[in-house]
Amino acid sequence: MAQLESQKREIDAAGARLAYIAAEKRDGVWNPGTFLAKHPISFPFLLDEDRAVTKEYGLHHAIGTDALNIAHPATLVIDRSATVRWIYRGDNQHDRAPLDNVLDAVREIRN
Repeated sequence: MAQLESQKREIDAAGARLAYIAAEKRDGVWNPGTFLAKHPISFPFLLDEDRAVTKEYGLHHAIGTDALNIAHPATLVIDRSATVRWIYRGDNQHDRAPLDNVLDAVREIRN
């Protein structure tokens, strides 16, 4: 989240809107409320407490060496008609989409 927060101007300039979705319970181990109080963000933050969204997009990570019942880190670029135009699914909890690739995907659907 910190990487994207630092690039807010570039994201806005590309005409994109960003929202975070976490496959996490409100009172779960990660405790999103406490984290966000310490690390405020400027984009909407949504909790996928029952993992419905992450399962629908094939991102649920039931068990792995670095995960248990959470989502693979992923970035989706969705156009105005709600069509997923680009997706990056991380292989582990530290694998994130390169910001340049995300912005290129946003710019491509704008052209």
